[in-house]
Amino acid sequence: MTSMEKSSSASSLGPLGLDIAQSFFKPIQQAAPPSPTKRHTKISVIGVGNVGMAIAQTILTQGLIDELALVDVNPDKLRGEMLDLQHAAAFLPRTKILASVDYSVTAGSDLCIVTAGVRQGSGESRLNLVQRNVKLFSCIIPQLAHSSPDSILLIVTNPVDVLTYVAWKLSGFPSNRVIGSGTNLDSSRFRFLIADHLDVSAQDVQAFIVGEHGDSSVALWSSISVGGVPILGFLENQQITFSKETLENIHKEVINSAYEVISLKACTSWAIGYSVASLARTILRDQRRIHPVSILAKGFYGIDGDEVFLSLPVQLGRSGVLGVANVHLTDEEAQRLRDSAEIIAQVQSQLNVTNLDIS
Repeated sequence: MTSMEKSSSASSLGPLGLDIAQSFFKPIQQAAPPSPTKRHTKISVIGVGNVGMAIAQTILTQGLIDELALVDVNPDKLRGEMLDLQHAAAFLPRTKILASVDYSVTAGSDLCIVTAGVRQGSGESRLNLVQRNVKLFSCIIPQLAHSSPDSILLIVTNPVDVLTYVAWKLSGFPSNRVIGSGTNLDSSRFRFLIADHLDVSAQDVQAFIVGEHGDSSVALWSSISVGGVPILGFLENQQITFSKETLENIHKEVINSAYEVISLKACTSWAIGYSVASLARTILRDQRRIHPVSILAKGFYGIDGDEVFLSLPVQLGRSGVLGVANVHLTDEEAQRLRDSAEIIAQVQSQLNVTNLDIS
């Protein structure tokens, strides 16, 4: 199927479809060619459901890229989403928007964001759902790797930790260029709840959720700070009593918040859109910020043995994962993180993922 990048309002407005773009402007004489160092930045989003389009829309409003490619299996919805975004051109930074069911449209991408996934059927087990997504990824990832061999893969589809591992195996990419959105959004929810308790801006709260993007995630209470003030140390110094149960309830609220949103509006979209757009900005602008995202965790924080992807506080930049921050963990936090890794490893052991072909 051909690319859909041209809408009916292309530049062929002259008689007999003559392209008038070349004659509309008088060229500058003896103009120098563009600088060879000028980058053309491109992102591809795979899957144009609620999450994929929230990510695409947020990225467009931030002026991060020169070109956006959309891919989906539904050509009508795909073209409709492309046209809807193109029609907002007067209100957005100039960006070329392409769309196709053919993965060749993603060629030359700097970042490929995968949101496509199959929906859980009535009565279907989580394990069977995961296995069907593995099968879907075996169609998606090799094509992305072929079209954009130097790109960074950012996986959003759930269960994100297992599927990021699958994408790594299928792509043959070095592990620093395969990242899962992980607990970046969980940590934002965590920061919001703490900020709400203290009546401060969430941007002044430093707090991480790490481990699995799921029920076994770990809240790093020992390293939380607000405006540079370590929160637990402050409470102890002020002799303000707090219970461990109170802390656990806040963490449970983080875990349950996604379920609550889904029960109310059938999906989550805007928060994950902003979360992934923040990752895209950090990566493409080489901002070297620290985000809790899913990476190959073997060798960090005492996680040995199985190759698992889970979220750790990671420095991101133009080449993907630059390093893992040495955040101090209590013995309990470190053990919970290892337990989370073991849970992910158990899920992987039940799947047909160990014999994936590496491109």
